[in-house]
Amino acid sequence: MPMTPPDYAWHFTPGSAFAHHNGTTGTLAPVVIGDVTLPTGRVVACDPFVLLGSGDAEPFAVTVAPGRYRAEAAVATLVRPDTPQGAVPHTRVAAARLVIRDAPAVSWEMAVEEGQDPSLLGEDEFYGYGVDAGTGCFYDAAADGSFPGTEEEEGAVWAAMETVGHGPAVFLAEGEEGHTLAGFTSGWGDGCYPTWIGRDAEGRVTCFVTDFLVVPPQASASA
Repeated sequence: MPMTPPDYAWHFTPGSAFAHHNGTTGTLAPVVIGDVTLPTGRVVACDPFVLLGSGDAEPFAVTVAPGRYRAEAAVATLVRPDTPQGAVPHTRVAAARLVIRDAPAVSWEMAVEEGQDPSLLGEDEFYGYGVDAGTGCFYDAAADGSFPGTEEEEGAVWAAMETVGHGPAVFLAEGEEGHTLAGFTSGWGDGCYPTWIGRDAEGRVTCFVTDFLVVPPQASASA
């Protein structure tokens, strides 16, 4: 059967802790990125340095009401065994979410594009987006052409990324016509990462969460 999601509320609970088999331990903390404008309610998640502005990024099949929604990242501070902590902590973005409704999610479903069928997936497989520049993001499908220069390593997205410094590697880019984009580094780096949709007890969408697979599956499942 396809990949089984954990309850991602755990990732965004301050102080949630996990350990890897190599002895590395991590502690999670939520970080607010900023508000993403969704004038059409069609959510796109992708590597902005690869697909933004190309016209090839497809929105998820599930849409939400137009509005402004808070983007957050679950940032893991990692400690390696027998390695002294430096002046700057070693952090990784473990997950990122777009909060649609501040309500507990009681169920999770894989976020898919039109034509993708999770029932066709094999054991632990998932649909996700590819990352080739170490970065993911959320934005509205209507904003695809609102960040000119991204492919040429110029413009608002690059400028926002360059302001990150030594803090958590998240940023909010402001594009043309009031569009915004929430960006974040993708866990360990390049790869393919799933996005999940949380729903409340009434079946309403609560959030979209991209899992960068930093937290071992058993960690949040056993919490």
